[in-house]
Amino acid sequence: MSRFTFLILCPDQVGIIAKTTAFLHQRKGNIVYLDQYVDPEAQMFFMRLECDGIGLSSDQLRSEFNEALAIPFQMQWRMDSDENLPKMALFVSKYDHCLYDILGRHAAGELQVEIPFIISNHPDLAPVAEQFGIPYHHIPVTKDTKPEAEAAQLALLEAHKIDLIVLARYMQIVSPKLIDRYPNRIINIHHSFLPAFPGAKPYHSAYARGVKIIGATSHYVTEDLDAGPIIEQDTTQVSHIHSVTDFIRKGRDLEKIVLSRAIRQHLEGKTMVYDNKTVIFH
Repeated sequence: MSRFTFLILCPDQVGIIAKTTAFLHQRKGNIVYLDQYVDPEAQMFFMRLECDGIGLSSDQLRSEFNEALAIPFQMQWRMDSDENLPKMALFVSKYDHCLYDILGRHAAGELQVEIPFIISNHPDLAPVAEQFGIPYHHIPVTKDTKPEAEAAQLALLEAHKIDLIVLARYMQIVSPKLIDRYPNRIINIHHSFLPAFPGAKPYHSAYARGVKIIGATSHYVTEDLDAGPIIEQDTTQVSHIHSVTDFIRKGRDLEKIVLSRAIRQHLEGKTMVYDNKTVIFH
């Protein structure tokens, strides 16, 4: 039988857990995981629950859950099952470190997801896609052709029924049209410096300033550039003994690790977004 994962967000009130677990018990459900959190300021309730043993189809269970619980409790909710693998598209440019890491983890069975294709605004990484047997679509993006390029991207995404987009160092700003089509389903990765250094060569700027900590942040994409809800972060220390090359190497290592963690959190249904923040269940 299938395992179902519920993510629930609603105004905090008495009886949510009791009625949800009773609903599943009445349908022979075996709850194997349950965690919840209440935001005391917003008075919002968050819950993640995994259940197996229910002999209903996904559509029937969704319908009954919606009628019995979601409507009365004013829930924002979703239910995933392990019946089908989610589909993830990768967007890349010229940097290959995140792409190699994702494809390597996928090939090793670490990421339970289907990758139907890779999209890039450059042809450079086509050999990497070929190495892993994944279709590669080169869609050039210029100031004049950006609307046509995004239309081609959307056509591919919709034709393959993509569930998640990962910007694996895709060096283009994503349009509001794409963001609106995939809210909280586009994941990005970027460096994080203390202090921050914008521009084309941030590691060089950080080195020149004598930075002692570098890091990486993975977040959902919103229209506010690099300001979406944060999923994962990590840091590492650097010092005067490290060269610019060391900074870049350490930074790229962090980007790979942090992005892969964020992808896994999303695929396992452990992330919830509210008010531009995330609740991450472990």
